[in-house]
Amino acid sequence: MLTEVAIKRAVREATTANARRKVFDGLGLFLLIDPPKSFGWRFKYRIAGREKLLSFGVYPEVPTVLARERRDEARRHLAAGRDPSVIRKATENANANDFRSVAKELLAAQATKLDVGTHAQKTAWLEKRVFPHIGRHPIAEVSAPQILALLRKIEVTGRHETARRVKTAIGEVMRYAVACGLATSDPTASLRGALVAGTKKSFAAVTEPEKLGALLRVIWSYSGQPTTEIALKFAFYVFPRPGELRKAEWAEFDLKSALWRLPPEKMKTRKPHTVPLSRQVVALMKELKPLTGDGKFVFPSVRSVDRPLSENTLVGALRRLGIDKKEQTAHGVRAAASTLLNEQDWSPDLIELQLAHAPKDLIRAAYNRGLRIDERRKMMQHWADYIDDLRLQRKAHAAIRSK
Repeated sequence: MLTEVAIKRAVREATTANARRKVFDGLGLFLLIDPPKSFGWRFKYRIAGREKLLSFGVYPEVPTVLARERRDEARRHLAAGRDPSVIRKATENANANDFRSVAKELLAAQATKLDVGTHAQKTAWLEKRVFPHIGRHPIAEVSAPQILALLRKIEVTGRHETARRVKTAIGEVMRYAVACGLATSDPTASLRGALVAGTKKSFAAVTEPEKLGALLRVIWSYSGQPTTEIALKFAFYVFPRPGELRKAEWAEFDLKSALWRLPPEKMKTRKPHTVPLSRQVVALMKELKPLTGDGKFVFPSVRSVDRPLSENTLVGALRRLGIDKKEQTAHGVRAAASTLLNEQDWSPDLIELQLAHAPKDLIRAAYNRGLRIDERRKMMQHWADYIDDLRLQRKAHAAIRSK
C-alpha cells in the first residue's frame, strides 16, 4: 500500500526524469503520474473478459484514503456482476437531471433577463430553502407532498409570503423541466389553496401633504455625506426604484436635455426607461458632478468609487434622521408620489409610465408604447415644485391637471 512518502518520492522521480509513471497501491488501484502537474487515481479491472480503467479523481484533492474507498465500492459492484463504469455513468446522468441541476440551468438562462436583485433573491431562496430538501432528488420524481412539506417549514416561521414566493420559484423550475422533457408535470399546480394566504405588505409612505412637508424638512436637514444628502433629495424629486438610484451612472445622464436614460438590464421590466428631469434635479446633478463626475457611478459607495452606494445607506440615513421604517421607507417614496399625483388628477397612465410599471392591460400597454416625454416632463416639474412648496410651507400652487 502506498504511503504519502512513497507518493512524494515517486512524483519527484517522475518529474526529474520527465517520464510518465504508475505507482500501485493494490487491488487494481494506482496513481498515474504524468509530469509536470497531472496526478490521477485510476482503477484497473476486468469484466466480461475485457480490461477497463475507471478514474477516481486527482491527487491530492482526492486523498489516498478516499481513492481506496472508491476502489472498494467499485469492487463490490464487480462482485455483484455490475460494471462500475456503467454504474457511474447512470449515476451521473441521474444527477444531471436532479432538481438542483435543472434549477441551476434555469437560473443561468435567466441571469440576463431578470433584474440583478430579483435574480439574486430567487437564487438565495432556492439554495437556502429548497436544495437542502429536494435538490438531489430526480426532478421527474419530485412530488406535491415533498414540495408542500418544505413550504410548511417556511410557513411555521410566520413567513407566509416567502413560502408563496418559494412555491412560485419551484413552479418555474418544474415548468422548465417539463419544457425540456425532463418531467411530465408541475406538482405545484396541485398546491393551489394549500398555503396560508399571505398579507401583502405595502411600503411605508407619507401621503398626507402636511406630514409630507414636515418629512421633507427633516430630509433636507441631513448633513452627512454630500453624496447621500443629494441621493435622498434625488429620491423624492424623481422617485425611482432604490436600486435604479443607487446604480445610476453618469453615462446615462444628458443634463443638457434634462434626461436620464436607463438601459433595459437595470429595469425590473427589462425595457429601457427614460426619465425627464426637473430643474431642481439638474441643479443637484451639477452640484454633484465635481464630487463624483470622474467616476462611473453618480452615487458611489463611501468605501470605493468602483462600487455603487450601499442598499442600506439611504435606509440608514433615514433612521439617523429619526424617521422610523413604519413611517417612511426609501421605496415608499414611489407610493407617496403615485398617490398624490393621482389625487391631483394627473393621468394614471402617465404616472404608471413614469414609475416604469409594466401595464397589465394590452390596450393601455399599446397606448403607453410612446415615451410621452413632454407630458411627463410637465408632470415631473410640477411634482418638484409641489414638494418644494410643501417643504418651504408655501401655499402650494394649483395642481396642473393632465387628463
